[in-house]
Amino acid sequence: MTETVNAMSGKNLAFLFAALLALAVGPLPAQTRDYNPDQPFGSLREQARTRQAWLEERLERNLPMLMRKHGVDMWVVTMREYNEDPVFRALVSPTTFAARRRTIYIFHDRGPEEGVERLALGGASQGGAFEAIRATATAPDGRDAELWGSDQWDLFARMVRERNPGRIAVNISRDHNFADGLSAGEWEQMEQALGPEFAGRVVREPLLAIDYLAMRVPSMTPVYRKMQAMVHEIIATAFSDVVIVPGQTSTADVEWWMRQRVHDLGLDSWFQPSVSLQRRGASMTDAAAPIIARGDVLHCDFGLVALGLATDTQHMAYVLREGETEAPAGLRQALANANRLQDILFEETEVGRSGNEILASVLEKMRNEGLNGTMYTHPIGDHGHGAGPLIGLWDYQTGVPGRGDPPVIPSMWFSTEMQVTTPVPEWDGQPVRMALEEEAEITAEGEMQWMLRRQTELHLIR
Repeated sequence: MTETVNAMSGKNLAFLFAALLALAVGPLPAQTRDYNPDQPFGSLREQARTRQAWLEERLERNLPMLMRKHGVDMWVVTMREYNEDPVFRALVSPTTFAARRRTIYIFHDRGPEEGVERLALGGASQGGAFEAIRATATAPDGRDAELWGSDQWDLFARMVRERNPGRIAVNISRDHNFADGLSAGEWEQMEQALGPEFAGRVVREPLLAIDYLAMRVPSMTPVYRKMQAMVHEIIATAFSDVVIVPGQTSTADVEWWMRQRVHDLGLDSWFQPSVSLQRRGASMTDAAAPIIARGDVLHCDFGLVALGLATDTQHMAYVLREGETEAPAGLRQALANANRLQDILFEETEVGRSGNEILASVLEKMRNEGLNGTMYTHPIGDHGHGAGPLIGLWDYQTGVPGRGDPPVIPSMWFSTEMQVTTPVPEWDGQPVRMALEEEAEITAEGEMQWMLRRQTELHLIR
């Protein structure tokens, strides 16, 4: 890229990030206190311990509550290797990368005193989180019974009959991708194994899978806040003269710098970072990887993955012209207008309201205040575009059928994605789009608050 970037590469830049991260969020957890800049969240082994603790907390704390909330006596999640249910990774240890041949998880609620029984038919116990039960019979030709699928289904049917559940939930849904993981082939075999009586007890309760994925546990939040601090520092560096030399650096250069930085930190990306620009008196819609110039307004969309959790953040920047020390007032007001739409979202988001209800009230209030914007906020966590109520999509501003219907629940996270377009006097009234995205949490008490902080000032490239 530039000589400056090369000079800051490797260990020097890593230690700069370590210092900035410490200033932003304070000390790291005990297991990463001896900070290694190449492993900002600890070694893979340390991360696995953290994720295993999260798994056990979700299964012990969240799952029983949600099964009772939705009136489910048994939840069956079955899949085959490399055709995993969307909820799979939130049910297994971090050392499990795929289902084992056929894996059938059975969750049976025995009541508040005995709790939820967790059975794994095929595969391992996931670090003791499940009781692993294997078929022991052999097929007629001597093959292992786990490879011979009928015996595994016989074992499954026996487990169900012995427990005699009233309502058996499975993951089938026309509307919700996160609750539609049961394949047709698996369902056909399950239905046959259950027989008419127990197959008649099978119900579709999509909110069980959705709520399980959406609901966090308290120990996740401090780690996620540190992830968000890292995101902010990467964006701040990308939108600075460390990376950008006006007249030389292209938007693609910045995108790949961000992607490389994530890789160098030992983290993952769930989408390619994007950087775009708006320029006074010019339409940049069709420009491919344009060179950044002074006076440009920049936008980035950036996310990373760490410890099985995803982030999704959008910030805005301005490239100062010669002699300027701040962005023009019109651009600052445009950003403030986008901040106001964030405020409206916070005012209208309440536990129990659906995404579609929140969207309608947000847009009504936005229009009454004379703002020209769109709202497309989504849940986030185990997936970048996570399970839970969508509050609009960029091309669905009258509500999202099905996926906008679930209610907001406590202890979930949102990526507050939106934009407001404002005419800027200094640009001869040219509309400038300020698109922002920032993580927020719904606390256990039902309050919405920023995970870390939001952008209220433009990043300035000097």
